[in-house]
Amino acid sequence: MASWYTASEEELERNEKRSGWRTIRRVAPYLWPEGQNWVKYRVVLAMVALVASKLIAVFTPMLYKRAVDALAGEGVPDLVLGAVGLTVAYGMARLMTNGFQQLRDAIFAKVAQRALRSLALETFEHIHRLSMRYHITRKTGGLSRIIERGVKGVEFLLRFLLFSIGPLVLELLMIAIILFWLFDVWYLVVVAGTIAIYIWFTFKVTEWRVKLRREMNDQDTDANQKAIDSMLNFETVKYFGAEKREAARYDAAMKGYERAALKTAYSLAFLNFGQSFLITSGLVGVMVLAALGVQNGTLTVGDFVMVNAYMIQITMPLNFLGTVYREIRQSLVDMGEMFDLLEQPAEVSDKANAKPLTVSDGKIELDNVFFGYETERPILQGVSLAVSGGQTVAIVGASGSGKSTIGRLLFRFYDVNDGALRIDGQDVRDITQESLHDAIGVVPQDTVLFNDTIRYNIAYGRDGASHSDITGAAQAAQIHDFIMSLPEGYDTMVGERGLKLSGGEKQRVGIARTLLKNPPLLLLDEATSALDTETEQGIKDALARAGQGRTVITIAHRLSTISEADQIIVLEKGVIVEQGSHADLLDRDGRYAQLWRRQLSEEDEAAA
Repeated sequence: MASWYTASEEELERNEKRSGWRTIRRVAPYLWPEGQNWVKYRVVLAMVALVASKLIAVFTPMLYKRAVDALAGEGVPDLVLGAVGLTVAYGMARLMTNGFQQLRDAIFAKVAQRALRSLALETFEHIHRLSMRYHITRKTGGLSRIIERGVKGVEFLLRFLLFSIGPLVLELLMIAIILFWLFDVWYLVVVAGTIAIYIWFTFKVTEWRVKLRREMNDQDTDANQKAIDSMLNFETVKYFGAEKREAARYDAAMKGYERAALKTAYSLAFLNFGQSFLITSGLVGVMVLAALGVQNGTLTVGDFVMVNAYMIQITMPLNFLGTVYREIRQSLVDMGEMFDLLEQPAEVSDKANAKPLTVSDGKIELDNVFFGYETERPILQGVSLAVSGGQTVAIVGASGSGKSTIGRLLFRFYDVNDGALRIDGQDVRDITQESLHDAIGVVPQDTVLFNDTIRYNIAYGRDGASHSDITGAAQAAQIHDFIMSLPEGYDTMVGERGLKLSGGEKQRVGIARTLLKNPPLLLLDEATSALDTETEQGIKDALARAGQGRTVITIAHRLSTISEADQIIVLEKGVIVEQGSHADLLDRDGRYAQLWRRQLSEEDEAAA
């Protein structure tokens, strides 16, 4: 097998095996968790049912043999049960074998589902702990596929750990002992040889197939990502008449998947035929020995039938082994990707001694802050800024100057590279993220809504909010009347990402959501950019009322929205170039005045 791989592939295989053992170590504790005795009881009962099933299965062919001998008039007659009684007993034994198997599965089902749910929740919570940097570089479609495949593998892997290898070895060992004891060593040689070659062949071919399956998974993830990406950008596709281009792009990804899937299907056919050939060869070999024994009178017809029954009984777990091993390898690959995700460290995390944020005055301070999303591309270069409690401070500047970056650092999506950012003297790196997020309300430039009702999206601002609280926030954001004009009112579904609402309507829902949260600090990131001039004035009034008694940082593109701010900060290439009130900055006739005149000119042209 080693000769099939290049050196790099061998290294990949070693890494994958290490990942497989890591996965097994991570999953095994779910079978015997500390402090949850009900799980342990169920595991023990499931094992009892399993052993009972195997014992009955191993002795069932003996009843078959005695029934055949009784009908053929050979061997020692059974005076108690007779041929009919033995036949009924044989049927009952088969039924009990299946019954104990189903009982085992029923007992274990709750254990497996608990593990699946726990691991899915752990993964979900971890994803939300990961940094903004991770999420903006990760493809959502591929991420969802990794989680879906990984969680599905949990139950199968737990069943494998408990019900596969050990019970299989036990059953094969008991059958081998019976064949050796009742017949002779050659039966055991043929059976053992068949099993050994079968296992070797299955493992070798399956290892090869894992490579093919991995390639198919990669192509599947790629095709799924392209489909999701295209659907999320439905409007963009339409704007540029790119339906055929998108279809061709998706079809190219599916072509790669088709090619990989065909290789997987062909290799599966080869594996299945090879397994069938080996099992049939072993079966024929043992049956020939038994037929010779019947011919020379050392065996009865019942013995011949019993040997056949045992060989068929051997083929079932061996075929199962082939399937299990294939699925185990695939589950380990799938779950390995998921555990890689779980081991992805959170870039921003709470310190061990982090304390909750205490907001008394609401003062925000940036002290010589340096930051860049990439080392070679600095964004903020020594920004120092003090916002007194209750002040409204606006940050303006050209695109890429670092305006929105200050908001992201305040919310601690990222940590500063150098310097410090404090709220009421408390460094945001020394406080819990939960308390920080509770204290800040954000209205982003592009409000993204859940695919649920308007009521749900507004109520998202505060868990457990009453209907009157929701309507009050909607009225403050000047969207209540619009909502009531809809046939289903607050129960209107907004569609995926809120696409059933206009940009301005989405923005007002986002503002209502933040007003309902009622935080001491407000961050408005171009919050009125999607609104028309008339609505914008109403929203300005609502936000002004909401900002009373709060510290407000407004990141603005449209300068007319921030003329009444207590302080205006002008950023250029990550550096504060001007700072003061609207009137002061116009008097200085500097960069702000230049931006102001340009915007007035653009508005006049638009009006004309």
